[in-house]
Amino acid sequence: MIELLLPWLIPLLAAAGAAGVVWFMLRALQAGAEEYSNAYTSAAAERLEDMFLFIPPRRILELATALSATCGVIGFGLAGGFTLDTVIRGLLVATLFAWGGWQLPSLILTVMRRRRLSQFNEQLVDTLNTMSNALRAGFSIQQAFETIARENRAPISQEFGVFLHETRVGLNMSEAMNNLEARVGSQDLMLMVAAIETARQTGGNLTEVFDKIAHTIRERMRVERRIRTLTAQGRLQGIVVGAMPFLLAAAMSLLDARMMTSFFHSTMGVTICVAVLLLVGFGGLLIRKIVRIDV
Repeated sequence: MIELLLPWLIPLLAAAGAAGVVWFMLRALQAGAEEYSNAYTSAAAERLEDMFLFIPPRRILELATALSATCGVIGFGLAGGFTLDTVIRGLLVATLFAWGGWQLPSLILTVMRRRRLSQFNEQLVDTLNTMSNALRAGFSIQQAFETIARENRAPISQEFGVFLHETRVGLNMSEAMNNLEARVGSQDLMLMVAAIETARQTGGNLTEVFDKIAHTIRERMRVERRIRTLTAQGRLQGIVVGAMPFLLAAAMSLLDARMMTSFFHSTMGVTICVAVLLLVGFGGLLIRKIVRIDV
């Protein structure tokens, strides 16, 4: 009996060892995926909380997963096939598409946060004038904050409302303002917080300081709009030149779909497409660096 099992013993041990290695690798991948999922959810929750968007963070993760899978399937369908070469090529393109789909929700949240910050800075100018007038009328700085939180629109009313709530639950004003500055991330707000702290510690006329800060912010915005006007042509040229390869590919697909299908399923075609994507991305970053001037 032992002699009959002996020829099968080594293959069985090898199969058991391979199964054990695969099991440990799967466990390690599962643990890594769970850890990354928790980190992604935590980062999404922080972003959503900063923007006062009451969306479950798991929904952002589920959306990113669905977009990644969909883009991966589309990428494999465009460049892949059922032979060895086409499978490898399709997997590479599918990985690139899946990565882009995974990053899309995070990119959308980043754009939304930037727009919210820009809106906050625009509202801050009128807020400083309102607070200056309130201080001239005999209001305290706390009452001036309450006026803004009650009468203004979001997002500045939301941020000031959180600031007032923190002061009411026990935080001193310095800590609450530091939290406000860290939560919003605005350089203009940093000037306001620094002026209030300096006035509280050393004394000073806050009304004049607020008027000067509002004037400074207004002039900086005017210069930024002027710069955007002067660089509009460069940005438009970058958009047109960057979109031309994709528009040309779409037009060629409509004119001769068989030729473009063969092109996308060839190794040289995929290589050219990857090179175009890299060059367009590099050119876009370079143009953005040139036309984006900090004031």
